[in-house]
This record gives sequence, C-alpha cells and structure tokens, in this order.
Amino acid sequence: MQPLLSIRGLVKRYGGLLVTDHVDLDILPGEIHAVIGPNGAGKTTLISQIMGEIPSDAGTISLGGRSIDALGMAQRVRAGIGRSYQITSVIQRFTVLENVVLAVQGCRGHGFHFWTPAVETPGLADRADELIDLMGLSARRETLAMSLSYGQQRQLEIAMALAAEPKVLLLDEPMAGMGHGDTGSDMMVDLLRRLKSRYGILLIEHDMDAVFSLADRISVLFYGKVICCGDADAIRNSPEVREAYLGDEEVPA
Repeated sequence: MQPLLSIRGLVKRYGGLLVTDHVDLDILPGEIHAVIGPNGAGKTTLISQIMGEIPSDAGTISLGGRSIDALGMAQRVRAGIGRSYQITSVIQRFTVLENVVLAVQGCRGHGFHFWTPAVETPGLADRADELIDLMGLSARRETLAMSLSYGQQRQLEIAMALAAEPKVLLLDEPMAGMGHGDTGSDMMVDLLRRLKSRYGILLIEHDMDAVFSLADRISVLFYGKVICCGDADAIRNSPEVREAYLGDEEVPA
C-alpha cells in the first residue's frame, strides 16, 4: 500500500541542537500513526516541518507520491494536509457555524460579499453543516465558541481543519487539557475512530490510554530520533522505549 504521507531523513537543527534527527515516517490510508515521546523530543517541530511552517535542513516529504518540499504552508494545505494545534485556534466570539463557514470559505477561495453574510453564501453553510454534524456539534451550531466546553472547542478546531478536505490530518495533542476519563476525552477517542476510515492521521498525544486504544502504529521520538516504531504490543514490550519514555508505569493493555 502506497503511503499517503512519506517522510525520509527529516532534519531540523538550531545551532548545535538537533531537534529532529533523520526522521523516517509513513502514514498509510485509513491509519492512525501516533508519535509519542517526552516533552522536548521534537514532536511539534516535526509537525511544523511537515506543514512547511518550519524549513527543514535535510530530508524529503512526499504526499501521495509527490514531493511537497518546495511548497509553502498554504500550498501544502491545498495539496491535502490539515492540522490542529496544541492550543485551540478557534475564533471565540464567532458561533460554531461562523467558525466553520469561515474555514470553508478560506479553503475554497471564495471572496467576501459585502452585502451577504458568509453563513448565507450558497454552498458554504451546507458544507459547514456537514462538518459540524460529523463532529457531533449540530446541537451547538449557533453557540459561541467561547461557550463550548474545552473538548467541544477541540472538535470545532478539527472541523475547521477538515474544511480543506485533506488527505492527511495532523493532530497535535487533541486531548490536551482533558483529564483521564473525562467525557470530552472519551468523545474525542470515538471521533478519531470514526475519522480514521476517511483520512490518514498523524496523532501526537500524551494520553497513553488513548494512544494504545487508537493507534495502528506508534513511533517513539526521543531527542529528535525515532527509537522504535511498531504496533502497540511492540511498543509496550520494548525495553528501549520503557527506559527512554514509559518507565515502570503500567502500560494500557
């Protein structure tokens, strides 16, 4: 199976600090590939390199077999890469619908019509409603983003990322700020299970229960280097991973 996203030898240096160290990574269709590791391991830098926010010092990135190394961030989004961030980036004083319509409008290249509200522009609201429904937010359609729970704001942000109709979705700690067993965390796990049939997903997450429950493959990043890649059992049973990251804590079955 050809990877949707293929990364080979990706490097990022800041002076003498090697933040990503010749990283190899593939995302397959219908796969959740999790990247885990301690704080400072280079996980967010890796996502920023994939998105084109941070230039790489070496290595290649291909999307659907096509090199995207020369593309800027906006071009990579149009090519099929969507991203959510560690900190929510929704517009707090806009409703759920307005946030998603704005994202759809931007991705489709629609201009602004001075006399017509964006939510009434033909086609935009329909597509936005599809995404809102997919995220399970239909009952909050007219709710201001600031009034949503933290988990619902994360769902809204993913809806906005999907407005670009990506092939690959990069999720940077979508469960950050949610406690273990939190309703929002459970909803996010259920949502990601539904999304994986539609997209290849690169998931960065510290919630090990969620990672071991969701991921088809897991790569462990330690000081910028992938020290192990495999399924959940391989990661659980790796002495190197336990020493570097998991320690002696009980690993979810």
